[in-house]
Amino acid sequence: MQTEFDHIVVGGGSAGCAVAARLAERPGASVLVIEAGPSDRDIRVKVPFALVNLLRSDTLNWKRETVAMASAGGRRVAVPRGKMLGGSGSINSMVWFRGCRADFDAWGLLGWDSASVWRAYDAVEARLTPARLPHPHPLSEAFGRVFPANDPGAPPNPERQSAGVFHCNMRNGARWSAADAFLRPSGATVLTGAEVARVTFDGKRASGVVLRDGRNLLARAGVVLSAGSIESPMILMRSGIGPGADLKAAGIMVQVDAPGVGANLHDHPGFGLHFKGAGSGYGLTLGQLPAWALSPFQWLLTRSGRLSSNTVEAGAFYNVSGGDAPDIQTHFLPFLMGWQGRAIIWGAGYFADVCLCQPRSRGRLSMGRDPFAPLIDLNLFGDAQDLDTMVKGVTRLRQILATADFGTRRAPEAFPGATVSGDALREVSRTRAGTAYLPVGTVALGGPLDANGAVKGTQNLWVADASVMPRITTANTNAPSMMIGWQIGGHVAARAERTAA
Repeated sequence: MQTEFDHIVVGGGSAGCAVAARLAERPGASVLVIEAGPSDRDIRVKVPFALVNLLRSDTLNWKRETVAMASAGGRRVAVPRGKMLGGSGSINSMVWFRGCRADFDAWGLLGWDSASVWRAYDAVEARLTPARLPHPHPLSEAFGRVFPANDPGAPPNPERQSAGVFHCNMRNGARWSAADAFLRPSGATVLTGAEVARVTFDGKRASGVVLRDGRNLLARAGVVLSAGSIESPMILMRSGIGPGADLKAAGIMVQVDAPGVGANLHDHPGFGLHFKGAGSGYGLTLGQLPAWALSPFQWLLTRSGRLSSNTVEAGAFYNVSGGDAPDIQTHFLPFLMGWQGRAIIWGAGYFADVCLCQPRSRGRLSMGRDPFAPLIDLNLFGDAQDLDTMVKGVTRLRQILATADFGTRRAPEAFPGATVSGDALREVSRTRAGTAYLPVGTVALGGPLDANGAVKGTQNLWVADASVMPRITTANTNAPSMMIGWQIGGHVAARAERTAA
């Protein structure tokens, strides 16, 4: 394999694939995409329901977790991150939301206003073609009608109170990731199973990368980090870009003293209600065993059936704090999920959660003794107002579920239990909440980065992934990650074109 390219993209995830596609548009440009994990050719990546298994994989998931967080009952919380081509977009539920226009306008950054962002989304969606989940469970259809319909078949709208069956990036009952839509058509060279140790510099100019196995790869026009909100800031810190005092303490020569690298870490906190009852949703029961046994053949032959479910089939947006804009998102899963340490338990049921659209708490990512093992502190509920909103959200969700037209499929609340309220609900929320697995913000635009994603104090080095969000978008962040890759990839390509002219 050649060792010198025009562009090196670190990370073959949702954003990195979009970056590669933009860079490969330059006539004659050579683009290398480096992915720490393997290819995404595993059949489980294509089967929507197989995400249940992928989230437990030791080879396709970084399986990060937080430090013990005093603000969340002293717990460590899972932070799953995809480790293969497609990144977290290869192990997620494929839910597709642009976010709200106000999310981007609030960033206050040139080129990131909602009008500019919406044009970028149009280009991204022309390749992804997200569409309504094709075969939702009757419970999901019913939950999607808990508020007056937007438009028939439309997904819930994060800009107002609404509900519906989700739209997903699937084609013909199978996952259609950024690797499918952007990377493979791009013609970029792909190197898998290669973890980047650090970026190399010629003065202030990024000149390439060093892999963890010692190999050196050179980039004539620059390096783009698209390794995600956990790995991108870690690569920067290992390269000498981060909080100066911390880097010196770790024995790393400071290239750029950038306190914002690793700061501003946040995610959508989430707390779920579990419902269990015969004849309700999917689950392991004697009556459902024949359908589960046939489901692999049904999916292989017709791309339908239970395995075509992305599990997170429907949801809603609503406000519990007295405003018009939604501050809660609910994900509805027509599956029984365990709440005592195991995801799959015997019985049937369904699940619905409360996720904060705009959490106030902020955490930090930092480097510990092992520079390849990040210390992740989400600081969940560090701001008490987040917990207040969570409790209000659970109360409101129970009311919504009580009005849903579930008919004979209705099941009782098994956890935490309908009688748990007040201080008891507040405590169980604090000590059992997790996140929506959407960490963002650790290398924010307007902070360590300029508005084009370039790392301040350097040349030819950019970051393009969810880490660049100054503030998280309302709803799931996979679509915004691809849009960010598309936008910043375009900036990098345009700069290379100007430089070459």
